[in-house]
Amino acid sequence: MRRRDFTALLGGAAASWPLVARAQHATPVVGFLYAGSPGPGMTSNVTAVFRRALAEAGYVEPQTVTIEFRYAEGQYDKLAELVADLVRRQVSVIVATPNLNAARAAQAATATIPILFMVSDDPAKLGLVASLNRPGGNATGVNYFLTELVAKRIELLRELLPRAAHFSLLVNPSATSAEPSTREATAAGSAIGVHVDPVYARDAREIEVAFTALAHNKTDALLVLPDTFFATIARGQIATLAARYAIPAIYTVREYVEAGGLMSYGPKLSESYRQLGLYTGRILHGAKPTDLPVVQSTKLEFVINLKTAKALGLEVPSTMLARADEVIE
Repeated sequence: MRRRDFTALLGGAAASWPLVARAQHATPVVGFLYAGSPGPGMTSNVTAVFRRALAEAGYVEPQTVTIEFRYAEGQYDKLAELVADLVRRQVSVIVATPNLNAARAAQAATATIPILFMVSDDPAKLGLVASLNRPGGNATGVNYFLTELVAKRIELLRELLPRAAHFSLLVNPSATSAEPSTREATAAGSAIGVHVDPVYARDAREIEVAFTALAHNKTDALLVLPDTFFATIARGQIATLAARYAIPAIYTVREYVEAGGLMSYGPKLSESYRQLGLYTGRILHGAKPTDLPVVQSTKLEFVINLKTAKALGLEVPSTMLARADEVIE
């Protein structure tokens, strides 16, 4: 090679180095697909936990990472469109939460971008991963227990109301967990001699109609089944209606109780979002989803709102109060 040609080649390579360096150090983008609403309360709390965990992994927004949030606001049919936008943006990882609707939408949209899901049922049985220890494919995440605890919530209602014979379920038929949760609740009620009837609601108007029906049918108590729309957008409305119609109710997560609901038994969601943040950091550092086992969140909490119990004219047994992780007075 002639000296002039070598010098020109060297100069061209040197000119490209800054571009390569910039590409290698470009700020990664995390796509955060959330089936609920960006409103205050639960959503702001869990995203704060996620950000803190991501910072522990070395990624601080906006200096070293960008997070693109997409909210379905309880309209699950919007999830496909929202995740398609994240795929077009070529994000580094997609966090799909907090239900199976979001996880399935993400998996349908890409087989290459790493996906971190958060689902309430066994992801291996759902077909999201090959197994919990070796997920395979491009997805892994957190399995937090909601559906599996339906029977326990039925038992807690019966313990509070030992003479009750008729429980109702508030079900969002659009939720992928609706059918298995309803089936589990019906079987659990039958096992202890309680008749269980579902009522269905997809939006705020239908929730109003559902509570009118519950009051008319004189249900003894209500079990609100797992659903992102219920928990993030409608929880205040549901807790208020339960109080208005004097219906004792048990919920999936503590945020309902903080909004005035009677009691909840379920996972500590902050732990699940912390794990998602840590896993996101590991993927941004180069880990592959197939090498990250699905984490099963086992931290549960039982919360009672004693003020609401008194307003309903209920005396909570001392044994229940002693088992509660928190009693709101």
